[in-house]
Amino acid sequence: MDTSFVTNVRVRPLWAGLLAAGVCGTAQATSPSEPLLTEALQKLTARMQQLEQRNADLERQVQVLAAQASAAKVPPEPGSEWGRPQRLATLEQQVKALTRPLEPEEDEGPSVETGLVALGQHVGGGGSDSGRAQGRLNYRGDVEVNLPLGTVAALGDAKFSGFGHLRFGQGSGVGLRPAYTATVNSIPFEAGAGSDETYAIVAQAWGQLEWSPGAGRFNDLPGNRFELTLGKIDVFGFFDQNAVAGDEGAQFLNNVFVHNPLLDSGGDIEADAYGLAPGMRLAYIDEGEERGWGWGASVGLFGSGSGANFSTGPSRPLVIGQLEFTPKQINGEARGNYRLYAWTNGQTTTLAGDTAQRHSGYGLSIDQRLGRDWNLFGRWGHRTGGEGAFDKALTLGFEHGGRAWGRGNDAAGLAAGRVRTSGEWARATALDTSLAGFAASGNEQVVEAYYRFKLSDHLELTPDLQWIRRAGGDRNAPSFTALGLRAAVSF
Repeated sequence: MDTSFVTNVRVRPLWAGLLAAGVCGTAQATSPSEPLLTEALQKLTARMQQLEQRNADLERQVQVLAAQASAAKVPPEPGSEWGRPQRLATLEQQVKALTRPLEPEEDEGPSVETGLVALGQHVGGGGSDSGRAQGRLNYRGDVEVNLPLGTVAALGDAKFSGFGHLRFGQGSGVGLRPAYTATVNSIPFEAGAGSDETYAIVAQAWGQLEWSPGAGRFNDLPGNRFELTLGKIDVFGFFDQNAVAGDEGAQFLNNVFVHNPLLDSGGDIEADAYGLAPGMRLAYIDEGEERGWGWGASVGLFGSGSGANFSTGPSRPLVIGQLEFTPKQINGEARGNYRLYAWTNGQTTTLAGDTAQRHSGYGLSIDQRLGRDWNLFGRWGHRTGGEGAFDKALTLGFEHGGRAWGRGNDAAGLAAGRVRTSGEWARATALDTSLAGFAASGNEQVVEAYYRFKLSDHLELTPDLQWIRRAGGDRNAPSFTALGLRAAVSF
């Protein structure tokens, strides 16, 4: 029975009682010689009594149903007629909650992230710079602080925030024979007096403004924004990013997989000794929340050469621009990133390293999720202007989650890469083998595999194996392996 109907049905006995009383009074005043009228009044009185009894029964039913509805913990099953209005009311409340305009999030205050990563690694004599087997242990620590700094009214209440990054560590890692990969271990960090001391440096310190492209307040257009970043910056934090191959503390260790080899191992960013530089970046980001994909465009200018360590002014800086496309899942999470970028740098040098020369090139960085566990990546780099030991690089690989074998928080990774000897370097080393000790040619080939054990929310342990063939383009070089064990702690 529909309680919303029953509770609105009220049979009022007052008018019936008054009518009956009036009729009875009239009946008493009439003559006994009118039997027909007397019989009619008796029937009417009996009908009124029946209606009053029916009304009382209905009132009792309403009270019982109301008590049952108030005591119910969950809506009745679909077959229960009286529960339909309650379920409809619940559904209306849920719809209103989902369609309610989002309130602007308030700044939660500063946030701090810290981490410590250590690596023990061994390389055989065929791959070391000394010709003998080497084993090395090193560690690195990072402290990152994000600081909300309010809004700027002149830019439509643009958000202003700051970022600070302290880094410390000890140990330089194993030394390799001449190779295009800068290192099989991208973790080492030493400052000051080298391995005898440990102290922190300010790795990054920058501020950022975010504002909407419209004339209204920043939060009027969520997902569409400009970003202006200025300060001491890690270039790879904003360009050539990759969700699968970009974090040496958790993913691949070899430098050719962490970043585009032409920019990093090849030196085309010409950053300071720690890979950092002062600079600025301007970006436009469209999150594409309604259409299911987002995109962005950014350009950056960074000090290079002596300008990267503040020794001189920012003349002939590194200029890099990037376009990115991000398809999204139905829940709004990114299911891939496609980034195309190009760079030019007037502070790079010739092969001899004693003359300034402009280097230019372009690159592609892709990461793509497939299903729940597969995460693929690929990078391509090509130097189009300037001289270097290698001019092209291709890296491909994946990371796979551990759900299939009952370890959902673990992951296994595998990557392979080819770094091609440039024509200039091949000719130069063929004419003068003292430049490298051999005549370089062909491709250096690198393979890396790891398995990351998630031991707790704060501790990961990762065995890592690398194999390198034809290091530095030396066809006579022996293939060698590097075996490591990485431990990472986060707070």
